[in-house]
Amino acid sequence: METLALIRLMQLASPMLPVGAYTYSQGLELVVWENIVSDETSAMAWIKSLLHGPVAGFEAPVLAGLYRAWQADDTREAERLNREYLASRETSELRAETLQMGYSLKRLFQALPDASLPEQLETEPEPAFPTVFAALAAAWSIPCLATVTGYLYSWCENQVVTAVKTVPLGQTAGQCILAQLGPRIPALAETAMTLPESEWSNGAPGFAIACCRHETQYSRLYRS
Repeated sequence: METLALIRLMQLASPMLPVGAYTYSQGLELVVWENIVSDETSAMAWIKSLLHGPVAGFEAPVLAGLYRAWQADDTREAERLNREYLASRETSELRAETLQMGYSLKRLFQALPDASLPEQLETEPEPAFPTVFAALAAAWSIPCLATVTGYLYSWCENQVVTAVKTVPLGQTAGQCILAQLGPRIPALAETAMTLPESEWSNGAPGFAIACCRHETQYSRLYRS
């Protein structure tokens, strides 16, 4: 992997990326409120279960497919996978989240001096976040496996930051969770690269229920 591609990957996966990821908890705020997640151990268990479940089992292979579609200039396949991803969002908050982040990343894409926005993405009215993430990674010549790896780590980091703020956990506890999750990511990314579409699954009933209930939670800091 070339040094510049590595730098671009770090930029794309950074929590400083101006897409508003920090405003979303993806149901974590609800399970903290209900005391399902209340300490480092339970936070680790919740995040790990989602990482191994719908994130690595669905989002990561969709991202890999989107990357390959953009790289091959297969706009029809990119459009199909974008629709597939949007259809997989089980609540209005989750759908609004990926559309808002996708829109923000698209705006950033247009402003960057060294990346050319694909024409199909320029006219796509509802680009999901992974769709734009994959397009920018392909434009920057970040290898596909590294793109998936960075996406998974970025998701983990955002969840840990949310747990640190809401449980609350200490900064050291948050880093300990990331240290435990990190070694799991390479194998998950490798699997996502070759996972047949017939085996993609975002099935996680507890997660879906938490996201649904968050929409009517009495007191909220996060948008999902």
